[in-house]
Amino acid sequence: MRQQTPLKFGEVKIKKDQMGKRGRACVVVLGDIGRSPRMQYHALSLALQASLQVDIVAYGGSEPHRALRENQSIHIHKMKQWPTIPQGLPKMLKPFMLLLKPLFQFLMLLWYLCVKIPAPDVFLVQNPPSVPTLVAVKWASWLRNAKFIVDWHNFGYTLLALSLGRNSRFVTVYRWFERHYGKMAHGALCVTRAMQHELTQNWGIKAAVLYDQPPEFFHPASLEEKHKLFCRLGEHIGESQGVRDCASHGAVGMGSPNLNETLFTAMVTDDIFLKPNRPALVVSSTSWTADEDFGILLEAAVMYDRRVAAILNEDDSNVEVLWNEMSAGKQCLYPRLLFIITGKGPEKEKYEEKIRRLHLKRVAFRTMWLSAEDYPLLLGSADLGVCLHTSSSGLDLPMKV
Repeated sequence: MRQQTPLKFGEVKIKKDQMGKRGRACVVVLGDIGRSPRMQYHALSLALQASLQVDIVAYGGSEPHRALRENQSIHIHKMKQWPTIPQGLPKMLKPFMLLLKPLFQFLMLLWYLCVKIPAPDVFLVQNPPSVPTLVAVKWASWLRNAKFIVDWHNFGYTLLALSLGRNSRFVTVYRWFERHYGKMAHGALCVTRAMQHELTQNWGIKAAVLYDQPPEFFHPASLEEKHKLFCRLGEHIGESQGVRDCASHGAVGMGSPNLNETLFTAMVTDDIFLKPNRPALVVSSTSWTADEDFGILLEAAVMYDRRVAAILNEDDSNVEVLWNEMSAGKQCLYPRLLFIITGKGPEKEKYEEKIRRLHLKRVAFRTMWLSAEDYPLLLGSADLGVCLHTSSSGLDLPMKV
């Protein structure tokens, strides 16, 4: 008989023989599962380490990692989303729609958790969002006689306060629901010791700290992996944000599968090498929300570009000459910088418009959404990673760090 390995969530240990006869867990995310890497890794751990059948109940939108899609023990159930509110909706109806949305989500969650999936031994739910997620999962755990564990990524009420203000009555009510139903959980995980202290001292919730650990597919990329990645991304890298820049100039055709050269790498016979005059690659991932101020990054890019121009006594009239020299392979004392910003979110278009107005000599920006397989390779190929997350609660830690 094979030894049963416990799944260790900090101090929370779930052994299969303690899970009852079902041998099943349910991971709940009221969001895009493809953009919830921590919950994907929980599902993989439950399936691989605890040998459980795992149901994931979440929204679709982005493909989760191949490891989840190909695992026979993981079953993904995609819920219907609340339709987008029309722009021309009368103002008097908007409060009604805001109240109707959580009710719709609550009923959708109950339908999936209590009817669509087999009864699990444990529900593991991501927080935030808190309303109506914690309420629905608590009810489902009671109806299906299952355990209920909350994974605290942040505090939902602090995110709501970014748009409504801390003194809003909606924020007060939201905080009550988050605390009340959070305390009903049978167990809790959190991402930092500071959050653990807050939950213990002020919320009466005992949580175990579970730091994010990168799975094996996050690693420094090899030269071959870099070259293949930049070949796949060549067209995206060669396309500028509406204006020509130091990365798009002379990059036509680079990255095609039929060619052996990219902006960063070249292949001669079977040997791959990094080009001496390649740009420095800076990567930042974001959800393009109010808790990440990309204006800071844009200001830094402008400062770098202007200071280098001042040091080298350049003027704006010789931009074409400079770009031609770069394309021809000239090595410069101060490298070009290529910022690749990955992610989706509400403020993306606003910052893309700001980028188009910059007109920088040595700095270029690209915004893109990568597959779950290419994103780890891009991080592993970067010279530098930048995180601009500002915690709404002051207690969480972004997973990208």
